[in-house]
Amino acid sequence: MSNEVVYLNGQFVAPDQAQVSVFDRGFLFADSVYEVIPYYRGVGFRLQQHLDRLAYSLRAVRIEAVEDWAAILDELVQRNGGGNLSVYLQVSRGSAGYRTHTYDDSMQPTVFACTSPIRDIYGEGAEQISGYNVIVTADLRWHRCDIKSTGLLPNILVLQQAREAGADEALLVRDGLLSEGTSSNLYLVRQGVIYTPKRSSEILGGTTRELILELAAEEGIPYQEVDIRPEELATADEVWVSSSTRGVMPVLTIDGEPVADGQKGPLWQRMFALFTRFQHRLMTGEAQ
Repeated sequence: MSNEVVYLNGQFVAPDQAQVSVFDRGFLFADSVYEVIPYYRGVGFRLQQHLDRLAYSLRAVRIEAVEDWAAILDELVQRNGGGNLSVYLQVSRGSAGYRTHTYDDSMQPTVFACTSPIRDIYGEGAEQISGYNVIVTADLRWHRCDIKSTGLLPNILVLQQAREAGADEALLVRDGLLSEGTSSNLYLVRQGVIYTPKRSSEILGGTTRELILELAAEEGIPYQEVDIRPEELATADEVWVSSSTRGVMPVLTIDGEPVADGQKGPLWQRMFALFTRFQHRLMTGEAQ
């Protein structure tokens, strides 16, 4: 059960009763930010880290919105049956009552949230993960990718390019360096070391990315945050992508060519096991 109820500006209502002004700046200008938060068995996965990133995005675009986000989202999940759900939370600057590029602090933000079902991949096991096929293409996005803005048209166009090529995701290149996927972070593995692009305004600081690095540090798995060039993909032992709702996924082919032997690699298998253990600890209250 999902989207029986959505949240809009302080009320839990049926989707067909949720109404937003046609002059809302999120609709007109993508003047809004968002978060996508997985809930497994009704429990938010890295919820505080997602809310911290939401606060960062709001500050960056100067939208003032302070709510008891955790209480709102927890109630929304329960009203939609609990279980394994992805929560989408969007905050726009609001409406001036007419279309104008300028804004002032008198506008009231529009807060919207909804849910959709997701797979519990960590409950299913590594053998159920089929792996990803990806392409490499130009990064068409703006230069503040660290802000989780709803202005996603470049991401949409590039992902459609990937789908039309029979791929699941696209890895993006800007100024000769790999940045990330259209909705995922990127990792290469060589000789047991994890390499991932450095944090900057060119990539989104993924909550799952941070968890991967935390788990690697705890387990003594070496990692480096470095510049990565597209040609390095050809010599990688493993390539992964990660996102909140898809977890950490092995990449099996890039532009139709296999990564190493084209199979899920041993370090990915280990990282998947670490994620599975973390999720179990989260469900039992041992982890946050």
